[in-house]
Amino acid sequence: MHWLLSGPLTVEKLTVKIAGLPASLQGKKLVQMSDFHYDGASLSDEMLEQAIALSNELKPDIVLLTGDYVTTSPQPIHELVLRLKHLQTQAGIYAILGNHDIYYRHSKTEITKALTNIGVGVLWNEVVYPFGNELALVGLADRYSPEFNPIPVMEQLNPNIPRIVLSHNPDTAEMLQGWRVDLQLSGHSHGGQIVIPGLGAVIAYRKKIVQKIPYKIRRCFPLLRRDNFVIRHWEWAQGLHRLGSNQLYVNRGLGTYSPGRLFCPPEVTLITLQCA
Repeated sequence: MHWLLSGPLTVEKLTVKIAGLPASLQGKKLVQMSDFHYDGASLSDEMLEQAIALSNELKPDIVLLTGDYVTTSPQPIHELVLRLKHLQTQAGIYAILGNHDIYYRHSKTEITKALTNIGVGVLWNEVVYPFGNELALVGLADRYSPEFNPIPVMEQLNPNIPRIVLSHNPDTAEMLQGWRVDLQLSGHSHGGQIVIPGLGAVIAYRKKIVQKIPYKIRRCFPLLRRDNFVIRHWEWAQGLHRLGSNQLYVNRGLGTYSPGRLFCPPEVTLITLQCA
């Protein structure tokens, strides 16, 4: 959808307080990008180049990519990485995969290899320490993968160490409330795509609308029978949210998906870490 309807690419800047963050990590800058859907139609090369240029201007310590690099076929990843390799950071680039990145049986392997070849660390139920052992970075398998199992991943962490969790689907924040999650970074929702200013994502009202449609009509349309279309928690479609002592940030993404965006601009996120 044309940027006049969606709004131009924006940089969302926020400061996130983390309990127990070492003084040496105060002020560290993270850039998050998500949901590229690089397929020749859903994201223009011009916007992608603009996003990469904006990220580099922000001089991040680390860049975090939270999934859905392609839409169906993994083939476009080989063109996408030629652009992503121009991202500049101090401590590297880390990525997780989204549901569209495992669309075909061979997609996960092909996309992981392409990203790894340009120096991106792809995390699949893994923990790394990009700034030393005082801050963990956790990357989970996609929610829709049979390999999604946060229990052994989260329980290997020292509970006294702050951690940032990358998980493509924001619904997983509900499942992760049993563990310390200082900041979860997600995408997947595209911000709701069609947003009514002052009210929020139109799809958040879907359930109320569907319930008013007679059951005989609803049962003829599979999409109307699904209560958890895309995500369950549309109240988390974008922005920063607190779940008890855990925090969740949901990026609106760069690409789009049918039927397009309305009043929901694509996003590059700058997060500055601060001691709580």
